[in-house]
Amino acid sequence: MINFIIDAASEEIIFVIIDNKRSYTTSYTNSRENFDNFMKLLDNFLVNKKISIKDIDKIFINLGPGKFTSLRISLSIAKAISLANKISLIGFKSTDLINKNYKNLINLDKKKIIIKDLIKPIYSS
Repeated sequence: MINFIIDAASEEIIFVIIDNKRSYTTSYTNSRENFDNFMKLLDNFLVNKKISIKDIDKIFINLGPGKFTSLRISLSIAKAISLANKISLIGFKSTDLINKNYKNLINLDKKKIIIKDLIKPIYSS
C-alpha cells in the first residue's frame, strides 16, 4: 500500500511517500513561485521515486491551520488527483503530527481517528 502525504500548511511544502518497504520525503520553500509550479514539483517527486499516481492507494492532506493560498492550492490538487484516480483522500491537522512523524498518520488512519472524505481547511488568522 502506497501512502502519499502532502503538507503545505507550514513554511515548507512537503511531499512524503510511505509504503511497507520504504519512505521518501522532499521539501520546498513555501513560496508563491513554488505554488505556481506545485503540480510540476509533485510530478517530479513521483517520477524521481518511480511512482505513478495510479500506484497510490491513499492521499493524506494537511488541513491546517495554515495560510489560505497554501492550503487551497494543495487541497485542490489533492482533491483533483483523488477524484480523477479514485484514490482515498484523508485530511489531517498539523496537531496530528508529532515531531513531523508522518508515519503516525497511517496509524491514526487505521484507528479511524483522522478525517476521511470530509475535507475542510483550517485557515490561520
